[in-house]
Amino acid sequence: MINMVSIIEKKKNGLELSEEEIRGFVKGVTDGSIPDYQTSALLMAICLQGMNKQETFTLTDAMLHSGQTMDLTAIKGIKVDKHSTGGVGDKTSLIVAPIAASCGVPISKMSGRGLGFTGGTVDKMESIPGFRIQLSPEEFLHAVETSGMSIVGQTQDVAPADKKLYALRDVTATVNNISLISSSIMSKKLASGSDAIVLDVKCGHGSFNKTQEAADELGKYMVEIGTNAGKKVVAVITDMNQPLGDAVGNSVEVIEAINTLKCQGPADMTELALTLAGYMIYCGQKASTPEEGRAMAEDALKSGRALETLKKFIKAQGGDPTCVDDYSMFKQPKFTAELKAAEDGFITEIIADTIGLASQHLGAGRKTKEDAIDLSAGIILKKKVGAPVKAGDVIAVLYSDDEDKLAAGLKEAASAYSYGCEAPEIPALVKNVIQ
Repeated sequence: MINMVSIIEKKKNGLELSEEEIRGFVKGVTDGSIPDYQTSALLMAICLQGMNKQETFTLTDAMLHSGQTMDLTAIKGIKVDKHSTGGVGDKTSLIVAPIAASCGVPISKMSGRGLGFTGGTVDKMESIPGFRIQLSPEEFLHAVETSGMSIVGQTQDVAPADKKLYALRDVTATVNNISLISSSIMSKKLASGSDAIVLDVKCGHGSFNKTQEAADELGKYMVEIGTNAGKKVVAVITDMNQPLGDAVGNSVEVIEAINTLKCQGPADMTELALTLAGYMIYCGQKASTPEEGRAMAEDALKSGRALETLKKFIKAQGGDPTCVDDYSMFKQPKFTAELKAAEDGFITEIIADTIGLASQHLGAGRKTKEDAIDLSAGIILKKKVGAPVKAGDVIAVLYSDDEDKLAAGLKEAASAYSYGCEAPEIPALVKNVIQ
């Protein structure tokens, strides 16, 4: 039995915790023998004093083995997972997974729900009529065998220590620590059983990494953790200063993902999807270089193979694939409002997290994990950064089932925009790649 008081004292004084102490702590969190007040005290000490890499590796491994790990050996080939650190308008999983799967890379992915303004892939997928995000192990394997991919919701049995720790971190201001963030993400990814992982690490207004330097550091940590665990890991550092693509919400993002697979998506969304899919194809050993992987991804998109894979994937998980060609099957909003440009000039900034908050006000996001969301609520951006506008031009369209929420969302969205007399320089979408 570990002595939590001495462990807290030790970390408070900036000393290194032993493997036995870290594993004992994670075990106590998982079985409930350590009270929340002591867990919170240690989390705060870690935030203030940090952890070295060996401590971080040990913490990740302990959380990884705090519950079940998925066995994917029945699926042939190099299994590849993809994870994003979260952003506004980030629907890339619904695009890159079908692209990579159509190139012969088995995709097995567990995704979470959104909280606050950061949308979750699971919420987006539930806007597809009939789609199931919980599958039995047999159904999961069948989905991968028949469509080449499966995306399911996280189970309670995978990395349960992380679920308990994150719940406390969220309410004790101990979220933003590189060791706690990287161990949280990688424990779940490693427990998911894939052979390789492509990480999309966001930086900018719409991310908890406000600078590229912070994103680079996090990416390096996670690549090291994965490599230390025997996995192939690539971290792609990408911009999140303005929303990704044009759609922010749930059903509107699924529709944009489908349009992208039809070669009709926004340029930034298409560019990022091809880059990430290229690395997934490379990590899955279907291409000898990331560049060859990207070329294969482009062919899968243009030929329509990726779109057909999406239809098979939807059908394999109980959804109705005809929605791919009939968007009226998605839940329709009751109310619509237009956001108009406040002045002449160029749009110089669209603050991503403010647009995310606006979508949350509309009903597309949650304030607590128990909140119900409006799958039809969301925002379609008609103009992005750099676009010339005249006062009164429609720059966005907002949707909601509630007029009061629509008014709140409209006010919030308006505050996200800045205007200027000269066109701004558009930041690079992909800022760095860490292997």
